[in-house]
Amino acid sequence: MNKFHRPTINLDKVWTLVSEQTRKKYAGAGEGDKVPVIDVTKAGYFKVLGKGKLPEQPVIIKAKFFSKEAEKKVKAVGGACVLTA
Repeated sequence: MNKFHRPTINLDKVWTLVSEQTRKKYAGAGEGDKVPVIDVTKAGYFKVLGKGKLPEQPVIIKAKFFSKEAEKKVKAVGGACVLTA
């Protein structure tokens, strides 16, 4: 077993982990409103990479690892990166 194996997902694919209905539900979320929480570890990914562009919609992403670029892009759209154990 490779202890360094970390399945990755790019930012442009993160929204594919939630349904279109969920995406539309939170489309008009402003500051202080509820935003979707996307847990990439439940989908089998451990690291979020910064390739691609996020829609201008706040989101909370949970993962074990984030690249610096991914963290910067998530915070730029008003979202948050949450580290999980």
